[in-house]
Amino acid sequence: MKGFMKEFKEFALKGNVLDLAVGVIIGGAFSTIVKSLVDDIIMPLIGMILGRINIATLALTIKNPLGGEAVSLAYGAFLQNVLNFFFIALAVFCIVKAANAVNKKKEEAPAEEPKPSKEEILLTEIRDALREKK
Repeated sequence: MKGFMKEFKEFALKGNVLDLAVGVIIGGAFSTIVKSLVDDIIMPLIGMILGRINIATLALTIKNPLGGEAVSLAYGAFLQNVLNFFFIALAVFCIVKAANAVNKKKEEAPAEEPKPSKEEILLTEIRDALREKK
């Protein structure tokens, strides 16, 4: 049992697992922010443009031909979720694009060539002197 606990501790405390946990937590919080953006700002504006319609409440009610309860298709909520996904995907795309641009600039920065050591300078001088003798 001690070996299992030790192995689990090593697994749980690895950098990759902790990074993943932080990413999931921040992603959840980010998703909440984007959902609020769509639900509280964008959708009311779209509803106002469309004639003061609350898109989230749009639904199509279909009567059951067999006499049972009617079925309601909440396509407005579906549209709102599609917009949530779109804006989350757009925001993640922009973040990844910015991160790639920063990484690209780091890669493009020319690395300074190391100065030759005293031994290399001396060997170069010896080589050049030997070439001149020929």
